[in-house]
Amino acid sequence: QGTRQALSISLSFLPESLLIEAHWLILTASVSDKKTERECLVADYGFPKTTRLLSAEDYKAVFSNSQFKASCRHILVLAISNDCQHSRLGLVIAKKHISKAVQRNKVKRIIRDSFRLHQDTLAGLDLVVLARKDADKLGNPQLRDKIQKLWKELADKLARANN
Repeated sequence: QGTRQALSISLSFLPESLLIEAHWLILTASVSDKKTERECLVADYGFPKTTRLLSAEDYKAVFSNSQFKASCRHILVLAISNDCQHSRLGLVIAKKHISKAVQRNKVKRIIRDSFRLHQDTLAGLDLVVLARKDADKLGNPQLRDKIQKLWKELADKLARANN
């Protein structure tokens, strides 16, 4: 049987916008599995079902009643207030706009990762992110920067609406 140990890692080397302190779990595989001892790092910042838009009704509500919008040439973000204390994310990455599955998956992965890091600033919103044509042509850093600016714009609009 494997052993588990809790370890706290400070990620202070990251830029201020991405600065987080995560608690990592080190899983040590057992020798009986004919594997050498290995360590797997698992972050507390997951993407559970409670932070996703799951049904067509959820998406339809955001599309038909969007209160907040933020966009750039490559991405559109629509949002409505929800009754929860946390935000929920839905992705619409059309094959029409990004033809290759590898590229669609890359865009989704980057957006989900950015959402996980910024979901506290977007609390109480249901969000739908739509990728526009040529979003896959952006490099990873450019895509992260664009989505980060859109999160900030939405957070500012939410703050103004709450005041």
